[in-house]
Amino acid sequence: MSEPSFKGVAIITGAAEGIGRGIALRLVSDGFDVAINDIPAKKSALEQLISEITSSTPRRAIAVPGDVSNDGDVKGIVDKAVQELGGLDVMIANAGIAVNKPIAETTTDEWDRLFAVNVRGTFLCYKHAADAMIKQGRGGRILGACSIAGKKGEFDGYQATKKGLKPGEWTETVRLFLRIMKQLTKVTVWWGQLKSTVAVGKNGTPTEIASLVSYLVSKDAHFITGQSIIVDGGGIFD
Repeated sequence: MSEPSFKGVAIITGAAEGIGRGIALRLVSDGFDVAINDIPAKKSALEQLISEITSSTPRRAIAVPGDVSNDGDVKGIVDKAVQELGGLDVMIANAGIAVNKPIAETTTDEWDRLFAVNVRGTFLCYKHAADAMIKQGRGGRILGACSIAGKKGEFDGYQATKKGLKPGEWTETVRLFLRIMKQLTKVTVWWGQLKSTVAVGKNGTPTEIASLVSYLVSKDAHFITGQSIIVDGGGIFD
């Protein structure tokens, strides 16, 4: 079977493990060169993923470690991807953290860090990706990872950050005529209990989320923008 043709360049944040890693592998199989990000402490995991990609495919992959809540780091991530891979066509703002405790038990430092990574970090990824795509003059795709916690009442601080990532709050980027899609998922919390709450009778995996991302960044999804798409096997009917 022949390798897929080159599709473009994608940045995936939070790619050292889990959903981000799954998305990176899927986009590589689709024909994308990738710049994979995570915090510097996970650089070795990024390097292992790069080795896996480059040893088995013709696609290029680079590590762009950094903190998505830091403006300079995110600009550097985008700049490096553009300089070393030749442009930017897809931004997957996947990085996020969770503090799984009631609001009364959440410290102010934990609250601030949640918003710094999950909200500010997503904003910075959108901002710098949009800037690069506009300069290129060929548009692009920007996706953000949310959670069904934004639709439910649980883990108050985490829920608040995910509620703030609804498409309606990002209309300025839509005005730039970029295609902005959102995915909502929760895969790992209460793993053993979730199965009984899911209509399809099984828990989700990174591969299933990556399949949706693969479609949303493809030309077939050209008429989808500004949407929140829940991928939870029927845990929520919306």
